[in-house]
Amino acid sequence: MTTPIIVTGTDTGIGKTVFSAALAGALGARYWKPVQSGLEEETDSQLVARLGGLASGRVLPELYRLKTPASPHYAARLDGVEIDMDRLVPPEGEGPLVIEGAGGLMVPLNETVTYIDVFARWKHPVVLCARTMLGTINHTLLSLEALRARDVPVLGVAFIGEEMPETQRIIGVVGKVKILGRLPMLDQLDQAALSSAFAANFRLADFQEVLK
Repeated sequence: MTTPIIVTGTDTGIGKTVFSAALAGALGARYWKPVQSGLEEETDSQLVARLGGLASGRVLPELYRLKTPASPHYAARLDGVEIDMDRLVPPEGEGPLVIEGAGGLMVPLNETVTYIDVFARWKHPVVLCARTMLGTINHTLLSLEALRARDVPVLGVAFIGEEMPETQRIIGVVGKVKILGRLPMLDQLDQAALSSAFAANFRLADFQEVLK
């Protein structure tokens, strides 16, 4: 099985699903979101399929589809289910796989396990998405420290938003991390624009080098 790439973020609502769509589309990868909270609007899997141009077979079904747009542990409780950690195993298959977490690293899946605990068990390379805005230095450096404390391999940081050169530079220096690139805000968010923006701002080889 090809080594999966995990996409996570410093917070919720920062654009990591859009980044996941761009990455999966560029790699010709499959996409998997283990736990989806909130079903009334377009789900993350549906968004990735649309923006990444992925065929239905390349978007793998979620293990848990929870109705309420809330932390997975709470959404699961409201739905009367419990998230079983033993089921959270990356699916096998041919070709690259992009796995997207939910919210930030410390989002709880149940009373005792957070997403970062799952990533620590998997030991697959992580792309940390961070938005370019005030506060991102602290959030990003804390997230990197948490990942490294658990021996989770970090592929690099992907910024999302407007250009902030000094913020991007100092995170790379202090965090001792590779800056993979920056996905700008797009006036028109569709597959063609996203694919073009990703190609212009990221080196695909940076992601391909961890695929085995």
